[in-house]
Amino acid sequence: MSHVVRWLDRIAAVPATDWDALHGGDHPFVDHAFLDALEQSGSVRAELGWRAEHLTLWRDGTLFAAAPAYRKANSHGEFVFDFAFADAYERSIGDYYPKRLIAVPYSPVPGPRLLAQTDADRRALVTTLADDTRARGWSSAHVNFLPEAECAAFDDTWLPRHDWQFHWTNRGYRDFDDFLDALNAKKRKNIRQERARLARDGWRFERRTGAELSTEDLDFVHHCYIRTFADKGNTPALTRDFFARICRDLPTKTLAVIALRNDEPLACAFLLQSSTTLYGRYWGCIEDAPGLHFETCYHQGIEHAITQGLQIFEPGAQGEHKIARGFLPVRTHSRHWFAHPGFRLAIADYLKREAQHLERYREAVMRHSPYRVEP
Repeated sequence: MSHVVRWLDRIAAVPATDWDALHGGDHPFVDHAFLDALEQSGSVRAELGWRAEHLTLWRDGTLFAAAPAYRKANSHGEFVFDFAFADAYERSIGDYYPKRLIAVPYSPVPGPRLLAQTDADRRALVTTLADDTRARGWSSAHVNFLPEAECAAFDDTWLPRHDWQFHWTNRGYRDFDDFLDALNAKKRKNIRQERARLARDGWRFERRTGAELSTEDLDFVHHCYIRTFADKGNTPALTRDFFARICRDLPTKTLAVIALRNDEPLACAFLLQSSTTLYGRYWGCIEDAPGLHFETCYHQGIEHAITQGLQIFEPGAQGEHKIARGFLPVRTHSRHWFAHPGFRLAIADYLKREAQHLERYREAVMRHSPYRVEP
C-alpha cells in the first residue's frame, strides 16, 4: 500500500498523541514533549549545526511511522563520533556535510529511533532514509543509539557500529546497603568511607522531581550545567527555558539531585526516567569535594532506582571510573549509510577492526568488575 513521505521542520507539526503512540510513550528522550522543548527553547538550532527535518510516513492521512531526524552541518553533540570519517571524506571525495542523522540531540541514550509498530514500517523508514540521502546528493545517513531490536530493519548497505556504555542493573536490591553487599570488600569499603566523609563534612542530598523544582531550583540547575561546559571550554547548547519546559511537560520523568552544605545548594545532577530506567544527564557544581561527583551522579541515582523499583540506571557516556560504582559494559548500536561505494568499503574495513578492539576492551574491563559474584 502506498504512503506519503513528509519531512517536517518542527516536531510541533505532528500531534503529540500521534507521535508518542508510535513509541509507546515510555521513553522520555523521544517523547514529543522532550523534542519540542529542544526546538522551542532554541537549544536545537542551525547555528549549532542542527536543523530539524523529522521523517514521517503517512497513509490515508494517518501517521504510521516516524523518526527524529536532523540535517547536520557538523558532528557535534552526537556521541557516535565520525570526525575521522568526515576528514577522510573531505580529503578524498568532497563535502561530508550536510548529512542526515537520526538521533536525540546531545543525548547518548539508547532507545527507539524507528518509531513504528511493525518491522515492515521500520524497513520503510530505513529505505526512505537511504533513498532521500542519495537523491539529495548528501554523503551519508546515520542512526545513533538504536536498540538491538531495531537493527534487523537495516540491510547490509548500512554499516553496523557498536560501542560500550556502563549501566547499573537492579538485581532486586532491598536498599543501598544490600547493593553494597554484592560488591567486593574493597569497593564496598571505599564507597562507605566516601559517603561517611561527605556526611561528616556537612553535605546532604535531596532528590526532587521536575514538579517539585522551584524557579530558583531551575536557575541553579541551569547554572550548574553552564559551569560544567565553561570549565571544559565547550558551548552549552541547552537553555534555561529547555529545563523549565521539560520539568513542566514531563514533571514525573525529570529529577534533580541537589547537593547542599549548610543548606546551601552547591552541586546538582539532572536526570530523566521512564517506568523502568533512570538516565543520568547533566552535572555541575559551584563547589567540589572529594567523592561529591560520585555521590551526586551515581550513588544517589542508584538509591533512587532501588526505591522506585527501576531496573536500569544509565548514567551517560564514557567513564571506566563507573565500574567501581557497580556499572558494567553494555553494548550500544548505530548504523551508517554512505552514498559513495568505495568510501563505504573503506569504512566497513575500519569498523571491523574497531569491533575487534572493542571486544578486547570489554574483556579487559570485565576483569575489574566490582561484584563478588559475576552477574
